[in-house]
Amino acid sequence: MEFDLKPRFAQNVFKGDGGALYSWSSSEFPFLGKGKVGANKIVLRPRGFAFPHYSDSSKIAYILEGGGGIVGMVFPDKSEEVVLRLKKGDVIPVAQGVVSWWFNDGDSEFSFVLLGETTKSYISKEFTFFLLSGAQGIMGGFSPEFLSRTYNVNKDDANKLAQSQNEAMIIKLPEGKRMPKPNEDCANQLVYNIDDALPDVSVKNGGLVTTLTEAEFPFLGQAELSAKLVKLDSKAMCSPTYTTDFSVQLIYVVKGTGQIQIVGINGKQVLDTEVKPGHLLVVPRFFVVAKLAGEDGLECVSITTTKQPILEDLASKESVWEALSPAVIEASLNVSIEWGELFMSKIDKSSILIPSEN
Repeated sequence: MEFDLKPRFAQNVFKGDGGALYSWSSSEFPFLGKGKVGANKIVLRPRGFAFPHYSDSSKIAYILEGGGGIVGMVFPDKSEEVVLRLKKGDVIPVAQGVVSWWFNDGDSEFSFVLLGETTKSYISKEFTFFLLSGAQGIMGGFSPEFLSRTYNVNKDDANKLAQSQNEAMIIKLPEGKRMPKPNEDCANQLVYNIDDALPDVSVKNGGLVTTLTEAEFPFLGQAELSAKLVKLDSKAMCSPTYTTDFSVQLIYVVKGTGQIQIVGINGKQVLDTEVKPGHLLVVPRFFVVAKLAGEDGLECVSITTTKQPILEDLASKESVWEALSPAVIEASLNVSIEWGELFMSKIDKSSILIPSEN
């Protein structure tokens, strides 16, 4: 069985004065479909505005840059709009069916990546967005007669509802156009900054690992996903890990460079590649992945397609090797008692993060 897991960069699918939308196409990245995952990246220029929309897939938005980001959300069965201020490192779940709009009221670009699952998507392997307005919006799809009856307006006004906004997806709002102010009261319940969170693992000259589940961030449960941030120092390594359930990992390289290897069925190495910022990778269920940072370090954010991921590693004192009895290790590796003891002593002193050898 062949697995094409080489990392890909996103392709531009829309660009306007207000910003751009980038996507990883299933035709260019076939394993997105097998893993039932998808990803988009949105870049908003100053005053950029992404029209209200909902989608058929649950996602996690991770803010890459910009301090001027604002998101507005309306949840199913709710009649109140929630407006939130966003900054770099923020994680915000966007479940299927939730209406959201995005705006940049800052002076620099505001960008974020959307990582999610596509098990129920219309277009296999990709998110489908339903825009409320604009050239591709729902309002323009209904006839003037239906709109007139629906909103109790005359046909001229119905035509205005359907056709007055002829731009698509993302626009630039004029200076002076005021947008809703963020609601600080509920920000802590709906947004979680994973960059600032206390890491699960922190090793001097090695880096840190921060896992985010609904236990730390209950709102994350709506998306039925979990997230993880890995920051590796120069030449440090994140030792081999794998999921022990049927979940898939989707990894986005935020910054830095490095090398990633993945081992799959029958011990076959299915990936050994250099990675750069903007690369997206899929780790199939049960496959084992390891990361090695370059000179400038390596930072990755990822999702796992389950609310409560169960990860196993192969190198730390909490690994499966540590749990096995000495006799089993000696027989499995075909080594002497002395070598087995040396191997176990190395594991006893190890962490999932391995500092540079220098």
